[in-house]
Amino acid sequence: MDRVAIIGASMTQFGQRDAWIRELLAEAGQAALADANVSPDEVEHLYVSNMASGEFEGQTGVPNALAHDLAAMPAYTARIDQTSSSGGAGVYAAWQSVASGASDMTMLVGGEKMTHRSTAEATDVIASLTHPAEYKHGVTLPSFAGLTARLYLDTYDAPRESLGKVAVKNHKNGLDNPHAQFRKEVDLDTVLDSPIVADPLRLYDFCPITDGSAALVFCPESVAREYTDDYAVISGIGGATDTHVVHERADPTTMGGVVNSSEIAYEMADLEPDDVDVAELHDMFTILEFLQSEDLGFFEKGEGWKAVEEGVTDRDGELPINTSGGLKSKGHPLGASGVAQVYEIYKQLIGDAGKRQVEADVGLACNVGGFGNCVTTTIMESR
Repeated sequence: MDRVAIIGASMTQFGQRDAWIRELLAEAGQAALADANVSPDEVEHLYVSNMASGEFEGQTGVPNALAHDLAAMPAYTARIDQTSSSGGAGVYAAWQSVASGASDMTMLVGGEKMTHRSTAEATDVIASLTHPAEYKHGVTLPSFAGLTARLYLDTYDAPRESLGKVAVKNHKNGLDNPHAQFRKEVDLDTVLDSPIVADPLRLYDFCPITDGSAALVFCPESVAREYTDDYAVISGIGGATDTHVVHERADPTTMGGVVNSSEIAYEMADLEPDDVDVAELHDMFTILEFLQSEDLGFFEKGEGWKAVEEGVTDRDGELPINTSGGLKSKGHPLGASGVAQVYEIYKQLIGDAGKRQVEADVGLACNVGGFGNCVTTTIMESR
């Protein structure tokens, strides 16, 4: 089987945008095609990662609308919805379309329009992904995050400050990302003194509500060589789920979907966690960076917080995590986030990450849906 390559990528400005979902998707799609030097009529499959355009905006049918807006007809289109891991699921679908031989040129565009809704309205839309038994009791993802953070801190004797240092690190990285929603540094005191949202987590432990889009162009490696010398390949990818009811898990600080999806990806790539040079993790809440870094095998259980304290995950550390600024600084437009994670890894692997550039031949992106309900892990390598 020919390896699947990414030959072009784009990411729009994340934040509060005047554009609506169709405009955001078209903006990223056009930029990715230009980056890949691919004409719209060469696209055979066109996927759109999006969680809730109907709920947020009353807009459905966005994939076929995008094919029209990009002049990509008669490409096959489909919308990929896997809650907040829709982007990662879209990467999986695009990879499958090329790896299977069904398409020699596939484009994925992920996007979400959210900021026109109030925080309460947006939170309610996102909370609809929880189990009905949890939802009717008013459970939201921030409440899960707070409960899990408290359990983690107590179980592993981790200081509250370690969570704050994740926010400080990712804001510092986001300063050098021209597409990030928040391009400003924060100090530890600011994080720890911000308003409580779900004890022990405070405002700066949470990612923002965001508009934005990102896109990727996929093809077989043999085709990639016809277009460019600068491409990256997906060497491993895996998807998995965990219990839909969070309290049914034996250990709420272990995300089974992360463990299982990464095991599949590592086996496919014939790599180990120690082989990864840079990673983009789904830090919707600061506690998730600890959980994922451990469940991906980067650190022993209960040791993720120490890695942050010791600077291991800094941009100049042994394993840079979230060089893009992560969801925390970059923003979290639901359907775009997993696509933007792969965009960052792609840029790192082809040596085009600007001030964020680190030395990397192998990168990993982990996109989480809900509170670990569904996960896609993608491993990429430079050509």
